[in-house]
Amino acid sequence: MDRPVTPPPRPSTSAALQLTPEQVKQVEINRLRAKANQRQREEEASASSVPNANNKRPLDVVPATSNSPTAPGPSKQKQKPLGRDSRLGTYFEYDLSKMTNTKGGFLVEDDKEVDEDLLRKEKEREQERIQKNMEPPVYLDPALNPKCRECGSMSIDHSYRKTFGCLVCKTCQHDHPEKYSLLTKTECKQDYLLTDPELRDEELLPHMLKANPHKSTYSNMMLYVRYQVEEFAWKKWGSPEALDAEYERRTAEKSKKKNRKFEEGLRDLRRRTKESVWQRKKDEEHKHVFGPVRARRGEAGQQVCHECGFTVDFEEL
Repeated sequence: MDRPVTPPPRPSTSAALQLTPEQVKQVEINRLRAKANQRQREEEASASSVPNANNKRPLDVVPATSNSPTAPGPSKQKQKPLGRDSRLGTYFEYDLSKMTNTKGGFLVEDDKEVDEDLLRKEKEREQERIQKNMEPPVYLDPALNPKCRECGSMSIDHSYRKTFGCLVCKTCQHDHPEKYSLLTKTECKQDYLLTDPELRDEELLPHMLKANPHKSTYSNMMLYVRYQVEEFAWKKWGSPEALDAEYERRTAEKSKKKNRKFEEGLRDLRRRTKESVWQRKKDEEHKHVFGPVRARRGEAGQQVCHECGFTVDFEEL
């Protein structure tokens, strides 16, 4: 038998291999489309059957053309909303996006009108509080920044500046306590003889409020800068010597009132002591218990005490 022999290649013509540019472009487009379709079929096959590394079905976005009930599309909008479950009982549904927080623990209902003026005033007050609590800006030009009145440094204490209008740094506060230490309201009244209306007036004496350290329910402390209190006290009494004289006069007057009150109490104690002794002696005295009058007509009568025998004579009847 003869061995099969491969037939010789057909003679190729150069006309069959030559393609126009439009044909080359169309061939390339067809190739890319086929490749994309093949990749899509492989992804669908792997998403439906091949598990991932955790032995779970890999997640994939549901396309809009899918027949799944969870697929997005106009069919979802046509579905009716679920009804309320009767087992939940009576409850109220609120739209929180339409409610206004009154900052009082309550929510305004839909049927109530919101006061626009009140909301506007609250926003303005909130802006004022924010601006008041903001620290002043720092300028690049050192000449524009405020400086300490003692050392000239720019690191001033903003709490002193905002409350008392005093430009001083914390270092100078500790170095000069005779000027910048804080005094309580009681110290101002006792040492500088100032009154409550004067201490409450912020234009005369600005003060700082601070929580009471003794108990949280007590009133806040009112703190004052020493040099401002002294300047106002010198102006009120004329001079430090006049303030000292008035302080000594009031101390002496207070001492006299205290001694006078003590003497009055001592006299009252003596009087009550004497009255108690006299009453005790009075109670200890014997009280006669007389019997009936023994008398006949034309004779003097007698009445005798049953305990001591004391006799009382009467005139003739």
